[in-house]
Amino acid sequence: MMRRDRLFLAATLTAIFSADLYFILLPKLRSVGQGSGHFCSCGPRNLTLPRHGGLATPQLYNWTSVPPLDGTTSEPTDGGSKLGRLFAHPLYNIQTPVLGPEERLLQGEQLMEYYRRKVSRWERHMKLYSEAAALSNITVNEHEVTFDPDASWLKFHLGISRYALYSRDDPAIPQLLKEMQSMTVVSADYTQDEKALKGACDCTQVVKPSGHHLKLALKMQNFAKAMFKPMRQQRDEETPEDVFYFVDFQRHNAEIAAFHLDRILDFRRVPPVAGRLVNLTGEVLQVTHNEDLRAVFFTSPANNTCFFAKCLYVCKTEYAVCGSPVLLEGSLSAYLPGLSIAPRISIPNPWIRSYTFTGREEWEVNPFFCDTIKQLYPYNSGNRLLNIIDMSIFDFLTSNMDRHHYEIFTKFGDEGFLLHLDNARGFGKHSQDEISILAPLSQCCMIKRSTLLRLQLLAQPEFRLSDVMRESLEGDPLQPILTDPHLLALDRRLQKVLRVVQRCVRRLGEDEVITKDFVKSSAKPQTATETKQVR
Repeated sequence: MMRRDRLFLAATLTAIFSADLYFILLPKLRSVGQGSGHFCSCGPRNLTLPRHGGLATPQLYNWTSVPPLDGTTSEPTDGGSKLGRLFAHPLYNIQTPVLGPEERLLQGEQLMEYYRRKVSRWERHMKLYSEAAALSNITVNEHEVTFDPDASWLKFHLGISRYALYSRDDPAIPQLLKEMQSMTVVSADYTQDEKALKGACDCTQVVKPSGHHLKLALKMQNFAKAMFKPMRQQRDEETPEDVFYFVDFQRHNAEIAAFHLDRILDFRRVPPVAGRLVNLTGEVLQVTHNEDLRAVFFTSPANNTCFFAKCLYVCKTEYAVCGSPVLLEGSLSAYLPGLSIAPRISIPNPWIRSYTFTGREEWEVNPFFCDTIKQLYPYNSGNRLLNIIDMSIFDFLTSNMDRHHYEIFTKFGDEGFLLHLDNARGFGKHSQDEISILAPLSQCCMIKRSTLLRLQLLAQPEFRLSDVMRESLEGDPLQPILTDPHLLALDRRLQKVLRVVQRCVRRLGEDEVITKDFVKSSAKPQTATETKQVR
């Protein structure tokens, strides 16, 4: 028996050594034998930057050689805006294909007719509501709704394409951000997902429905619509260590910061978000037509106006949010076009977490989980899996562990981009980096070339991520949006992303890890940008 055990142990050790030799030592020896110098520590820079004539192949040596994250910043030698120089960089000025009808989500005439019908329906509804309110001696603040075909929110909807929610130089986006800060609110209501609950919540569920998040749908005088998420946590507060990610607060400043980070990464998959002080009395209570919403308002002992969610298990004043005395800061996220004109589908994230106290998903225990995913539709072709990896990098930087689903526009099919919606559970802990969020990247060992180049660019002192984020967030009226520890955490996490990619390249080689997703810039716009993997 003892001799058999020894033989088994010897065979096991031999197998482990063979695997280590094949998967780790041999790739390293090959990279040295090729004489490429990709991992030479004497390389002068993190990457070879693209010139205006085309995009250079990324050099992957010395990826993490950036100054220590001690809170100091390297100011540009010529002064001026780091953010402006970032957006002027060739990586942020790659020509996109000419957009035909099939590449645009909506057509102008189609959208205008859709909203004209909605305005007429709204006016009829308001007339009936005013008559009923008068009979019941209810005071209603009436605002005239105007439909402007040139409104910035309409231009935002018309600018959505197969490739992103908005183009890099779309003037409607900064205009929309500015207008959302002061638009007149004419109606407030629960969001559709909260209405679907109808107040019937199962208190035995570990993960509560969205009814306790206190988000509201606000309609503006120019018929724009935005989702309001009120402040629930102070900027300098961290999520307690004992709190599970699925019962964490939704933070309004996380929604704002996520939009700016998404734009800096050049994903452009988060709808525009702006901060705003909302008058709970004049802009919610007095304009809502929902009696359930009216019923959850009260005045606190400190004479502040407060409200709470209608869901039964949090139908208590302890869970309320309060103004000071009536003003409450929050985030306003621009609504996407309605589902009836621009259908979307929600798809479970393959790397979804276990929303229980003890359970674990397969990807958490199987390091080869991605091999299975690569065989399944729609991840076995096209760019869907690469977009999932983009999303995981974005979530890791924001520390958002709550990405259980993602959405796509059905018009664009499998090759459409993923919407990065609902980012309010990010930026909860600046002192902790949840590396498991990067599981799609570390398990699949794939990344878009454009994503890698921009990450490397943002790791350089002259374009440091924390610096450009700080500058971008300064334009929001609720600044500071993020504290310095959260900004510096972005730099630290960025380095960890690059190190994961570096390990993948060392193990598999650049050709297996880095995939092409754009062509070289030229004077003539390209007709297609299909993502294909370099083999």
